[in-house]
Amino acid sequence: MSVLILSEADVRAVLDMESCIEAMEDALAALARGELAMPLRTIFRPPSEELLGLMPAYRGGTEPLFSLKEIVIAPANSARGLDPHQGAVLLHEGETGVLRAVLNASAITEIRTAAVSAVATRLLARPGARRVAILGSGVQGRSHAEAMRAVVDDIELRVWSRTPAHAEALALEAHALACETVEEALADAEIVCTCTAAREPVVRLEWLSDGAHVNAVGSSVPSARELDAEVVAAASLFVDRRESTVNESGDWLGAVRELGLTADHIRAELGELLVGTHEGRRDDSELTLFESLGLAVEDLAAAALCVGRARERRLGVEVDF
Repeated sequence: MSVLILSEADVRAVLDMESCIEAMEDALAALARGELAMPLRTIFRPPSEELLGLMPAYRGGTEPLFSLKEIVIAPANSARGLDPHQGAVLLHEGETGVLRAVLNASAITEIRTAAVSAVATRLLARPGARRVAILGSGVQGRSHAEAMRAVVDDIELRVWSRTPAHAEALALEAHALACETVEEALADAEIVCTCTAAREPVVRLEWLSDGAHVNAVGSSVPSARELDAEVVAAASLFVDRRESTVNESGDWLGAVRELGLTADHIRAELGELLVGTHEGRRDDSELTLFESLGLAVEDLAAAALCVGRARERRLGVEVDF
């Protein structure tokens, strides 16, 4: 028995953004139809700022699979020049449990997270929206610049970072305009991607344009917040998974504490929009918000795509196990 090992370079070679966007659409729709299964992720928090997450998922059908992503989130890695997300995705045969592949989780997490934001943007941004603001210049800032270019025609891109030099570097790489303040980046922005490691809100409601769409990416744990409570309350809220949002989203939990929001405020999951059981944007003046938590089924779908393509192209290393 052999196990396929795919490095970060291998994953990047086979997982292009456009294909990942389509795979995420399929995975979220399948989740809404009950074809995929996953529990709430398990988080282990030692007495430090780092944490370890375990994210299992299952796909049935003719080629059943189990997957498990084990991921360490180390916020200080950004200052070290490392991805804050470090770990692996394991793929097992669904019937026998045999381990078939181990993949670098950093690249999968980076690409699939931005791809899901692209799916949300397709579904929820106003038709013809082109002015995009990205807050944050790290791994997700760069990935979201690529994802937004994949789904927004004639894009006008602005970036902001707490570190101006990092904003300038991303702006040069992404053919964007670097902004000195959040307010400058958000002025007249029709699509906003918040990709920061903020512990306190960096976006206020009064800074957002009427009819804007926001992809909130950085608040995937209770201790993180990017949006003030008024933004969450004023927006039509869409999520990847209700259970994940009400248990894990710092933006959501902050708004619950401060304004008393209840789960009824969540309009729909993205998968429900994709299968047509819920409606999305209702008019051009509506503020829409997608709170991205990241799901194990997204990792499963991305990893399965990578393994299939890698075997076709004979990439990676097969090792006896």
